[in-house]
Amino acid sequence: MPRILFQRNKCIGCNACVEAAPNRWRVSMRDGRCNLVGGIEKKGIFQTDIHMVELDENLQAAANCPMRIIQVDEGR
Repeated sequence: MPRILFQRNKCIGCNACVEAAPNRWRVSMRDGRCNLVGGIEKKGIFQTDIHMVELDENLQAAANCPMRIIQVDEGR
């Protein structure tokens, strides 16, 4: 199962991930940074498992991120 890892503290809130995968990413109204929907924090890294149907759009979200703070482990 693919997994997303996200370093939220380095996010600049550019919205690139939200545009690529709107069902998995949201911009916080509180601080303007992006949130990983369903993400659980462990030592400053948010992570969640995703379904294969979400893989391509989240790979695109990682590729679009100018800060390179989104990693997608394809789980193969």
